[in-house]
Amino acid sequence: MTDHEHDHGDEHEHDEEYEAELEREAIRILALSRIRQYGDSVLRMKAREVERFDDELARLAERMTALMHDAQGVGLAATQVGVLRRVFVFVDEGEDRVLVNPVVSESSKELESDEEGCLSLRDVRVPVERPVRVTIEGRDAAGEHVSFSLEPPSSRIVQHELDHLDGVLIIDRTDDESRRVALAKLRPQPVLGAR
Repeated sequence: MTDHEHDHGDEHEHDEEYEAELEREAIRILALSRIRQYGDSVLRMKAREVERFDDELARLAERMTALMHDAQGVGLAATQVGVLRRVFVFVDEGEDRVLVNPVVSESSKELESDEEGCLSLRDVRVPVERPVRVTIEGRDAAGEHVSFSLEPPSSRIVQHELDHLDGVLIIDRTDDESRRVALAKLRPQPVLGAR
């Protein structure tokens, strides 16, 4: 292979990487368009307990898991897809998990503040103080009892998703100044030239 050919090979590799990156971004944008965004009233509603563990619930969990990955998130609550049921999915140490009717049974007294983002609040990131460790229990999509004793980041993720099921958003849990900045970002911007 000549140097000239070699250069083209590199160029081709960069093109493929660029194409793959564009495709991932397109998938992400499409996924985000299917996730309810700030201002949607469903995000402020309290989800109901799940009583039937059926195929419909299994399909919902599968759909939410795929959507979470497509949107490049680490957790997604049913309310974020417009379903008022106490279900969320999350990634824990590389494993996809489903929690139905989740309840925190234990949380550490030790608190920690860290930045959190949310798929329903696009580019907003705010500091939120939460217990460092939690034990969360519930059922899986098949109705089997599950319990997870979690450390960061998973402990933070499940607390964030559990908040969603109660209609609570990260901007409700942050300090006044961060909330003010976040709300300014979230407010619809006037379109220039629009009447």
